[in-house]
Amino acid sequence: MQGNLKKTSVLLADRHPALTESIRNLLETLFDTVVMVSDEKSLLETLNRFGPDLVVVDLEMPVTGAQNVANLLNRYDPKLKFIVLSIHEGRAVMEECKTCGASGYILKRSSAENLIKAVAVVQNGGTFFSA
Repeated sequence: MQGNLKKTSVLLADRHPALTESIRNLLETLFDTVVMVSDEKSLLETLNRFGPDLVVVDLEMPVTGAQNVANLLNRYDPKLKFIVLSIHEGRAVMEECKTCGASGYILKRSSAENLIKAVAVVQNGGTFFSA
C-alpha cells in the first residue's frame, strides 16, 4: 500500500545558490522532500523542526563555535547522517570530516556523478568518501 511507504527527506545546506539549485534538482529525484538552507541559523532551526533522514552540506558553510560544519553537525546529533560537499581534495580534510561523523565526502567538481551513489550507500548504512 502506498500509505505505508516511509517518506524520505533531505536537508541541503550550501551558501552558493547556483550549485545548490543543481544539487536540489538531483536530490528531488531521490527524496520525497528537499529543504534548502544557506546559513548556520537556518540549518540548526531546520534540523530541529524537520528531522531529515540525511543532510548534504557544504564544508565551507560558516559556523560559530565549531571548527567546521561537520563538527557542528556531530555535536548536534552524533547519529545524524550527513554527506559533506567540498572543494578540498586533501586527504587530511576528508579524514577530519570522517572523524567528525560524516557518512560521506564528495568533491564539488564531481558531485553530480557521485551524489546518487553516495546517497544510496549512506541510506543503506554505509559510508562513501570520494577519492
